[in-house]
Amino acid sequence: MRTRPTRREVIAGMGAALAAGAIHAAGASEADRSRTANLPNAESKPVKHNFIYCLNTSTIKGQKLTLVEEIDIAAKAGYHAMEPWISEIDEHVKHGGSLKELGQRFKDRGLSVESAIGFFEWIVDDDVRRAKALEEAKRNYDLCAQIGAKRIAAPPLGATDRSDIDLHKAAERYRALLDLGDQFGVVPQVEVWGFSKTLGRLGEAALVAIESGHPKACVLADVYHLYKGGSPFEGLNLLSASSMHDFHLNDYPADPPRDRIGDEHRVYPGDGIAPLGELFRDLRNMGYNGALSIELFNHAYWQQDALTVAKTALDKLKAVVEKSLA
Repeated sequence: MRTRPTRREVIAGMGAALAAGAIHAAGASEADRSRTANLPNAESKPVKHNFIYCLNTSTIKGQKLTLVEEIDIAAKAGYHAMEPWISEIDEHVKHGGSLKELGQRFKDRGLSVESAIGFFEWIVDDDVRRAKALEEAKRNYDLCAQIGAKRIAAPPLGATDRSDIDLHKAAERYRALLDLGDQFGVVPQVEVWGFSKTLGRLGEAALVAIESGHPKACVLADVYHLYKGGSPFEGLNLLSASSMHDFHLNDYPADPPRDRIGDEHRVYPGDGIAPLGELFRDLRNMGYNGALSIELFNHAYWQQDALTVAKTALDKLKAVVEKSLA
């Protein structure tokens, strides 16, 4: 009788599974595909990429602004999209804000909501905690749906210090999360957290997505977390454009070293040592047309004018992209 493969054996075979197209995610919407092509001068200049420039609100979190103020800043800075945190949406409602009006504000400012950041313990072994997590996920999905958010991050919350969670069981739990999301039209994305002992590497997140067997399964990668967890950036070439819709974009310095670097050390794109040029070429070559969502937690930036930070981050990102794809 054939024995069940070990976790190490499954991860070792990930490249072949991915190359065979094991992740079958829904393609981006027509609006996503045409967004960059419809920008001014699109007919006179060859389209080099179809990236969506997105602002994750963590980048200006320290300025203590309202979500409405952050929307206005993102629009003024020139972004295509935003990635707000559920906690900010909750705060908006807490102070009497309307979700319908919030969704309309995104539209009026010309911004799509490519994803949102929420936290629920969908991956844990404890049945009670996981049941509570699904209820929280349901609440998050509802908020996302009401403001027009297409997706939500699904990091391994509750499993960062655990290395004994069966990834096949994690895949089943991710499937349940996806099935629940179908009811709201919101897609959870398996997020790589480099400091996690469970989904700290790209291959582990990809395994969970593949084994879920859901057509909308997808992975949320992050420049900093790939580095922190030790995942080779070359591994992204084994993923398809339809398996990723949102990519957290940042850079990291040479010091502190990998074992001591933290979220607060993230820097503007191009100001660190991350292989961004190679990354953008690989994404372009695979036909990636999703979001490059700038996600920073730099405390020094939080002390500066929010619009200046948002615009600087976008300008630097665009400069690296254009130089890389020239």
